[in-house]
Amino acid sequence: MVMPEGESEPRNAREPEMPNAAAPAVVPRMARPEIHAAAPALGWYTDHVLYHEVWNRAGLSRRDRSLVTVAALITGGRMAQLKGHIGRGLSNGVSPTEIVEVVTHLAFFAGWPNAMSAVPVMTQVFDEREVRVKDLQRTDTAPATSPNPVRPPSEPLLRAGGPFSATMRACTSRPVVDELWNRTELAVRDRSLVTFASVVALGEFGDLAVYARRAREDGVQVGELCEAVAHLAFYVGWARACAAATVLDGGLTISTGV
Repeated sequence: MVMPEGESEPRNAREPEMPNAAAPAVVPRMARPEIHAAAPALGWYTDHVLYHEVWNRAGLSRRDRSLVTVAALITGGRMAQLKGHIGRGLSNGVSPTEIVEVVTHLAFFAGWPNAMSAVPVMTQVFDEREVRVKDLQRTDTAPATSPNPVRPPSEPLLRAGGPFSATMRACTSRPVVDELWNRTELAVRDRSLVTFASVVALGEFGDLAVYARRAREDGVQVGELCEAVAHLAFYVGWARACAAATVLDGGLTISTGV
């Protein structure tokens, strides 16, 4: 509708005005048309802030942003959004084998039901991308472990005492400590990043600093962890990410140059 000069369109007939928003050259529409139609401000923020700004921030590669996003979505059981982000991860350089291993890894940290629910979503993406799942699977039944095992992770269950912790160690130490972290389908550095993102998504802040220190030891830079938390604010919620940032600010002695 063309309005007479000097008159403006009705507020609900155009995209919302965002104060102090920079005018980018071209911002592609990432939100679905129905989102723009029903909630135009949400569509605008999705296009301009989440995808145009956040996903393009320096300090964390798009590949790593895909890893932490997929980890957060699986951990939160957000299967409706997982399909698109698995596809985005493949486009950002995460290999199909690494996607499979992220799902497997998160079974131990996000729970078996969430990992099992992620498998059909993952295979649907693979089918659409013509990825042959059978070509990714090992023909033997033994886990693919590194010939040079990494040191055991600083899992909280390894430090606690008492009968409950002792039972946990007896039940889970072998698959988690001796096998999972030594599997070769996903680099140890990436396992730490995925685990850190899952713990943030769970809101398990009591041991968050432990996993942050492990990630640093495994090669994740402090700046990358900072960016991961800020990125996750858009996927697990502002309040949860702010709580994680507060815990990490108080629980880690870090230098952003490390």
